[in-house]
Amino acid sequence: MSTVEVTAKKTSTVKKETTQVSGSVAVLEAFIAEGVDTIFGYPGGAIMPIYDALYDYNDRLKHILVRHEQGAIHAAQGYARTSGEVGVVFATSGPGATNLVTGLADAMIDSTAVVCVTGQVFAHLLGTDAFQETDVINITTPVTKWNYQITDATEIPHVLAKAFYIAKSGRPGPVLIDITKNAQLQLFEYSGYNKCDHIRSYRPKPIVRKEYIEEAAKLINSAEKPFVIFGQGVILGKAEKEFKAFIEKSGIPAAWTIMGMSAIPTDHPLGVGMLGMHGNYGPNVLTNECDVLIAIGMRFDDRVTGRLDKYAKQAKVIHLDIDPAEVDKNVKATVPVWGDCKETLPLLTELVEQKVYPQWIQKFKDYQQKEEEKVIHEELNPKGEVLTMGEVIRELNELTQGNAIIVTDVGQHQMVACRYAKFNQTKSNITSGGLGTMGFALPAAIGAAYGDPSRTTVAIIGDGGFQMTLQELGTIMQFKPNVKILILNNQFLGMVRQWQQLFHEKRYSFVDITSPDFVQVAKGFNIPGKRIHERKDVKNALKEMLDNDGSYLLEIMVGKENNVFPMVPQGRGVAEIVLSKDDL
Repeated sequence: MSTVEVTAKKTSTVKKETTQVSGSVAVLEAFIAEGVDTIFGYPGGAIMPIYDALYDYNDRLKHILVRHEQGAIHAAQGYARTSGEVGVVFATSGPGATNLVTGLADAMIDSTAVVCVTGQVFAHLLGTDAFQETDVINITTPVTKWNYQITDATEIPHVLAKAFYIAKSGRPGPVLIDITKNAQLQLFEYSGYNKCDHIRSYRPKPIVRKEYIEEAAKLINSAEKPFVIFGQGVILGKAEKEFKAFIEKSGIPAAWTIMGMSAIPTDHPLGVGMLGMHGNYGPNVLTNECDVLIAIGMRFDDRVTGRLDKYAKQAKVIHLDIDPAEVDKNVKATVPVWGDCKETLPLLTELVEQKVYPQWIQKFKDYQQKEEEKVIHEELNPKGEVLTMGEVIRELNELTQGNAIIVTDVGQHQMVACRYAKFNQTKSNITSGGLGTMGFALPAAIGAAYGDPSRTTVAIIGDGGFQMTLQELGTIMQFKPNVKILILNNQFLGMVRQWQQLFHEKRYSFVDITSPDFVQVAKGFNIPGKRIHERKDVKNALKEMLDNDGSYLLEIMVGKENNVFPMVPQGRGVAEIVLSKDDL
């Protein structure tokens, strides 16, 4: 404990020795007790006492100074997603706190465990419109799992204990704790930190009802064409082994959502591809042909279901989820299986029969073959001179052997990367799924590199999204995380342009974006880089990027008007997925 903030005064009590500390020290001691090793943040006036205390904790807490508070929370998200731990953020009051809102919304919808500590003006100034005062509690209530304002330092230990418990338990999510400046400075009798493992009226995991497990098993055992769709809940529940055991015993084909990707290796024999608007052909079409649909750790997002009135109407639906609010929210469940899938899956696996479904699985293969012929082969092995995003991802796969962490931004490159990237390990696909936040990838990749420094982290970004948070190159320059930046530049806001081409008669309204020389920009931050235009240079350029000792920026110029297919057009059902613009 710091010798600067901890006074020499100690008092003995019957129960426990106490020490007088400042609120700021209590915050840092809470972090250490919770196992925090990395903080992403940006200092300011209202959080200055905490930063002053942090000066004496440099040997125990690593602080990464980002260039924008949005970068801090996206970095914390990347850290949480690759490490499986809680990401931690510091920000000051007013604009510092409001700059976190986009990241909080992103973390909320994607169930990412983050604890944000914001500074606030002195308690006696609350409500006076003091300098840099903002009502961050009311602003962030819709985008946090829990938030709380501390005005008295004595609350800090138990409130932070609750914050970490709430953030990481049950369905994870972001928590924000706002601490007034007087509470940060206040000295109080500190008797240590006790982790929280229970909160009255908060039940992070619903009680598992075995009768529902039995009902689900009966449906599965009687099914002729069962189909598993799984999401990030498998990864968040650390249930990858349990999930693999379930599908391998039951013999059921399984498709992943964009957030569930990497829970099983992408080349698993029972893995049939990605669901959703730009997912694989077979999984989308056959959703409307299966007789039992088993949804595990996913929430039936509209990008997965398309039109709900046309979604899997023929199927009995079994929905396994830790959050009861998600069951029956969009798709009515025949059998709801509430609970942590790490607990429920083994119970279900025990009751299901060992089976194989060769004819049913062949249908997925037939649709895959059709997709290969009409879409995939041309995307991965194009004959024309224009580079495609898909062939870049194919070359990247060969070099990384599916062992890299891939962090994607939002747009066409995201869909292409998620369609074609290969993964052998869990916690490998880091993307903004529910909110679709452009600018996510660069800061998230920084956090991902700290969350799992043993692996290569590749940020795949479009030319539009990169310009939203490129200031975080300064963070890379200063702290030197090993982040490989791959910009797929089509000189357009590509996904919007695709929709304008297909559905708005090529009326390209403000999607033609002019970009700076990204290689020169990176050079200004002491990050080496290269730009290439030709197919013959792709493999060597990617190898140079991956082999470089430290961060590197590679910009690859790809076709301006290439489109991402298959595609479920807006307002259509999943079975109405199209393979080309000619099918619209």
